[in-house]
Amino acid sequence: MPQEFDNELRGALFKNDKRETEDHPNYKGQCEIEGVEYWMDAWIKKSKAGVSYMSVSFKPKEAKKAAPPKRSSRQSADDDVPF
Repeated sequence: MPQEFDNELRGALFKNDKRETEDHPNYKGQCEIEGVEYWMDAWIKKSKAGVSYMSVSFKPKEAKKAAPPKRSSRQSADDDVPF
């Protein structure tokens, strides 16, 4: 029987073929830390001393986005005015 793969504290980065500007990451990927899955972005940079390095950012895959408050169909913007 095959052993189940443990992806804890592991991830992979792949070259970003859709990069259009310097702000877009050179590499994109994903990883898992303490059971939470993250998106990873990486940029190739140079230090002041001229040494190349990778700058990496992590963002939870299940990042909660603030939803705008819901308005009933009968409520108008004027209903918020207190006078």
